[in-house]
Parts: sequence; C-alpha cells; structure tokens
Amino acid sequence: MNLNKAELIGNLAADPVVKSLSSGQSVADFRVATNYTWKDAKTKAKQQNTEFHSVIAWGKLGEVVGKYLKKGDRVYLEGRLQTRNWEDKEKIKHYKTEIVATNLIMLGGAKDKEDKETEKVNDEVVVEEIDVSKVAK
Repeated sequence: MNLNKAELIGNLAADPVVKSLSSGQSVADFRVATNYTWKDAKTKAKQQNTEFHSVIAWGKLGEVVGKYLKKGDRVYLEGRLQTRNWEDKEKIKHYKTEIVATNLIMLGGAKDKEDKETEKVNDEVVVEEIDVSKVAK
C-alpha cells in the first residue's frame, strides 16, 4: 500500500484565484506559507525559513476557498502531492509540484472576524473557521 498525504498549517500568501472551467467545475489556486525556526548550533542565533506551497482546491471546496479566504488567513489543510509538467512555446519542459486539497479548516484571519462560519461542503470535506486564540491551552 502507498500513502500520498500532505498536511499544513500556515497562512495564505495571497488572495486565492478561482476559475470556472468550461465543464462548470470550479478550481481555486492559492499559496500557503509555512515557517520553520531553529537555533544555529554555532552562533546560537535564531534562524527562520519560510516555504511557499502551491495549493489547488477543486469543486465546492474551491468555491468555499474563494468565498471565505483572503491573504493572511491561517488555515489547516490536508491533501495529496501532485506534480504536473508542460512544455512552453520554446519547447522547454516545466514542472510544478502542488498540493491538491481535500480538507481545509479555517483557523482565523489576519483580522478578527466576529462571524464564524461552518459549512458542510460534501461528504468528505468540512470547512470550519475557529478562533485559535480562544481555544484552551
């Protein structure tokens, strides 16, 4: 058996871009930034690295992403890794690895939101927004 699963907690690096395909299906394209912090062994200085992950969400989940998420919003998402390739006009081959989101939970935004939303998207995906600052530690 094989496993292809990605889980992230991070912030949207930009507003999502939602497109409607000719088939009528929606797809949202967005990036999530995650940080990694460590202490340098020699200098003892705090170091930080930010990774930007490309994410796509199809169908109803894509519509919800476009409706509720904005740059800076914090999300938890689950999905699978997918690598696409294509050839440009100059016959140069390009590759892009992205996460195809299957589940997403809104953890709060850059600004305080009084209106908390919970929307059942389909049998597999529940989108929920919670304020993590009010969760007991």
